[in-house]
Amino acid sequence: MEATRARPTITELRLSAFTSHRGAAFPLSPMTLFTGASGSGKSTALRAYESLARLGAGTPLADVFPDPVACVPERAVPDAQGRRGFRIGCTVDGPVGPVRLDLAVQAEPELRIVGERLTGRGQTLLTTALRDPGRPTVQAAWHTAGAVPVTRAPLPDDRLGTALLPLRVGGRTEGESLVLAAAEQTVLALRSVFVCDPQPQLMRYPVAAGQGRLRRGCENLAAVLDRTLDRSRDGCARRRARLAAAARAGCAGPVTELAVEQLADGTVRALLARDASGTRAATPVGRLGEGELRYLALALVLLTGPGVLAGDQTPEVPPGLRSLTVLADGFDRSLDRRQARELLSLASAVCAEGRITLVGAVGDASCARGAAGVTVVDLDP
Repeated sequence: MEATRARPTITELRLSAFTSHRGAAFPLSPMTLFTGASGSGKSTALRAYESLARLGAGTPLADVFPDPVACVPERAVPDAQGRRGFRIGCTVDGPVGPVRLDLAVQAEPELRIVGERLTGRGQTLLTTALRDPGRPTVQAAWHTAGAVPVTRAPLPDDRLGTALLPLRVGGRTEGESLVLAAAEQTVLALRSVFVCDPQPQLMRYPVAAGQGRLRRGCENLAAVLDRTLDRSRDGCARRRARLAAAARAGCAGPVTELAVEQLADGTVRALLARDASGTRAATPVGRLGEGELRYLALALVLLTGPGVLAGDQTPEVPPGLRSLTVLADGFDRSLDRRQARELLSLASAVCAEGRITLVGAVGDASCARGAAGVTVVDLDP
């Protein structure tokens, strides 16, 4: 329990006013699956989570929300100045305890952050507010608890203030140390996200060999498998065995192991080895069905961890404190019932180990209901 608590983790997602969601608060467990009919807001919830993650990594507001008006709640009425916007937030648990981050974003007439609040241990640690609409800044105030109880300074209105605090707060007082710890806990949890949406049509072709990390669409799956299955690496035998077991469970026909073949032009392609003797030809993964390809890609993500996945690796954080949240919209897309059941079982086992958390959206949650360690959030009315 203490080891898990030491890894900052997002335990609640709040969509106070975001597209179709109003006043919504979703508790998150080590494995959380959103389900519901088309249009119920499954993908929207994951998009809000990803948006917070990108802001936590320092991405500018306009890059995170290229179409901000689409995030404004339906039928939202502009105020007297013609302003409309949206509000999202989250709670991050970790060594500091629960820390809440709440964000108000103005979408019209221009995109900007107009309010941010960070709270923890019963105190308001940071607030920002738009004081002068003519300036590209907000007025920030953070807890000091020294000779001056609050420090005030302008911050840019297109960046998450919490992510900027480690650059602005010196930690000279007990209050500043708490602000720093809460901000770092929040930013670490937000940065530790990998968004995964395997694209089978891009995974069928050989790719250049290299040390690149797995991309969002998993189109470089063969190159990453080549690195992951390298027999010279520590822990490789166990990883190979788990990947082979996952492939056997989710792919048609006999499978002895996953392998990688180097082609004459220097590219590599992934194979399913069909028997140990080699008398039966291996199957290039490019010949597999869409469901098999998505299944293999998601299994690889779950079994490899942050060192193999594209994204912010936060190298300054000790390995024991690192965490990874996998965001997977359409987690069961293109999978048959057997594949969905096997992938959910694998995800549940991996998440129980405490190294990875999963937040996904599924069309059919029947395989997950009642499963150990799985929270199903039903968005149907």
